[in-house]
Amino acid sequence: MKKALAIAILFGITGQLFAQKTKTNSEIMNTSTEHYTFKLSDKVSRQKVSFKNRYGITLSGDLYFPKNTDTSKLAALAISGPFGAVKEQSSGLYANQMAERGFVALAFDPSYTGESSGKPRNVASPEINTEDFSAAVDFLGLQKNVDRNKIGIIGICGFGGFALNATAIDKRVKAVAATSLYDMTRVMSKGYNDIVTLEQRTKTLETLGQQRWKDAENGKPANGPRNLPETLQGDEPQFVKEYFDYYRTARGFHVNSVNSNGAWLITNPISFMNMPILSYVKEISPRPMLLIAGENAHSRYFSEDIFKTANEPKELIIIPDAVHVDLYDKLDIIPFSKLELFFKKHLN
Repeated sequence: MKKALAIAILFGITGQLFAQKTKTNSEIMNTSTEHYTFKLSDKVSRQKVSFKNRYGITLSGDLYFPKNTDTSKLAALAISGPFGAVKEQSSGLYANQMAERGFVALAFDPSYTGESSGKPRNVASPEINTEDFSAAVDFLGLQKNVDRNKIGIIGICGFGGFALNATAIDKRVKAVAATSLYDMTRVMSKGYNDIVTLEQRTKTLETLGQQRWKDAENGKPANGPRNLPETLQGDEPQFVKEYFDYYRTARGFHVNSVNSNGAWLITNPISFMNMPILSYVKEISPRPMLLIAGENAHSRYFSEDIFKTANEPKELIIIPDAVHVDLYDKLDIIPFSKLELFFKKHLN
């Protein structure tokens, strides 16, 4: 049951495990869409922006830039993640910190989520979410205060995988960092720690195929139950408890976040099941890659495996005692000074 629950929290396939009556958001925490889970630095300005990706989807973003800079063009960063989060959460926090350190930083909502457009809602795509990063690079390269030859990417959690994939194909990106990396195509097709058997995978695909019949008959795709429950029972895997502590408490809750306040479509995993996004990770080289993972993170193996696969230049930092979600928002744990040095060195 615990393994099934672990897979459920990642996939959104078997959200029935979490099906239960929940309180309304107003009963538990701030529900304003203007709510941010972090404080804006007094050294940074934030501006709401929007831009379109190659598929015509309008992406919503927040552009952060340092105050009191001269007229010289700055290096810039496109930032998104975690998987199921929005720009008012972790990616915005990262953008705020990097802007404080002298970068123009764009935190954005991926297609079909948050304030970005696209229907149906709450669906992910390995191709489109990769494209979202390249669209963010398009946008940054058009800004008057950005040097388009000095653009990098930061991806958090599942968007670390999309960030690496985007960097492999988009040679305009000069450097990439991924924190608490997740390869969503690997975990959806093979399960956590690659435990899914061919028989289990086949059964899942058969179930998803039957769901497509139901969706076709109803004229719209069905939503699964909420990604996370209202309360924990106590016997969940430790990392599920950690996700809950971020997404379902005042620490990281946001009304627009799928993980805080919603569910993926039941058929969300289909395109992830046979489209591995990191097949060409070696082609990021000779551009540099920085991977950061927690010592005690359940996701640590993704970073270690990619580090073994990738070509130089590459660097892997393991943060002592840290768990996966510590790299979402813990300012005393996330090595922002290292991120600053990495991007200042390679976006020169």
